[in-house]
Amino acid sequence: MALLTIAFILLACGPAPPPQTATTIRLGVLYNLTGSQARLDRPSANGAALAAEKINAAGGVLGRRLELIPVDGKTDAAAIRAAAIHLVETEKVVAMLGFSDSEMVLAAAPIAAKAGIVFVTSGATSAKLPAQVPDYLFLACFGDNVQAAAAAEYAYRTLQARSVYLLADQGMEYTRLLGKYFTERFTSLGGRVLLQDTYQSGGKDLAPQLARLKGLARLPDVLYVAAGPEDVGAIVKQLRAAGVSKPIFGGDSYATPALLDAAGKSTGQTYFTTHVLIDPQLSNRVVNEFINAYQAKYGIPPENAFAGLGYDAVELLADAITRAGSADPQAIRAALQNTRDLRGVTGSIAFQPGSRIPQKSVALVWVTRGRFTLASEFIPEQVPTP
Repeated sequence: MALLTIAFILLACGPAPPPQTATTIRLGVLYNLTGSQARLDRPSANGAALAAEKINAAGGVLGRRLELIPVDGKTDAAAIRAAAIHLVETEKVVAMLGFSDSEMVLAAAPIAAKAGIVFVTSGATSAKLPAQVPDYLFLACFGDNVQAAAAAEYAYRTLQARSVYLLADQGMEYTRLLGKYFTERFTSLGGRVLLQDTYQSGGKDLAPQLARLKGLARLPDVLYVAAGPEDVGAIVKQLRAAGVSKPIFGGDSYATPALLDAAGKSTGQTYFTTHVLIDPQLSNRVVNEFINAYQAKYGIPPENAFAGLGYDAVELLADAITRAGSADPQAIRAALQNTRDLRGVTGSIAFQPGSRIPQKSVALVWVTRGRFTLASEFIPEQVPTP
């Protein structure tokens, strides 16, 4: 069990810490350390703690120590709502951050907004989120419409794909939106969708879907499989075992050891979009410094890009508080909106007027022979409307 996970449990079960003081700035940190989202959220929580440690070692923010108040959301909406209320009413935090899933964010962010404090999601990529929680919800990551468009453009232009099979988990908004946005961009380029199909989370047996796919007059040039982190490895393994060797594309939920743990070297031609490739041989100085610091603190390299997103979310809030010259929640919100070119582990972060989703490049990762390799990194030319 990671050190931060233990800290989360102790904080959740132990006595409440003292209220906000002149020597600390308290941030509520909500991540799912247990349940189906844990593979993405644990690295994010570790990254967030690492950022706070670095900031405090350098003197803190406005001469005050940055204090993270972490809670395990347990991948449960009711637990998350209770945790958000606790952070607002008891812990008196000035801002919240966390989560890698949009539905989890929507269980907490409206509570923060009602209290007049911002919620920064490190890894929930729904481009609809800012409209669902007006004024107070910011993303530290790109939107799903951006990463799906990047995948569609790469498949069409680089791999010369002209047809696609779409499979999406019908139980998650994340997967439904990814499939929708990919389809819109791919068809706008001139591609065709030969078959759209769905499955239910935990898809252990895709025999019916595989039968429909293999029943096509000809297999499509590529497959786009929008799946959650717990399903990606099993689905890719089943497709390859069924003799489907065509390139498979997916979103940032593929950026997890679960893909290689389940599918191993059978991944074949698999591609996914993510926020940054964590690879010391291919990464820039900023990413390599993060890799080294993470390794030193936790004894392992960052598991995926979500570790970097958690780190960047804390840096984003610390930067806003510094520029605001105040930990007042309204001052933080105004400063966040005016963020320009903050250099992070996952790229430069800037919010344009009227937008609370940063414009960031997308890393396109190629999985082959049991290894992640950077295939391309770019901002898509055209992005579907949320």
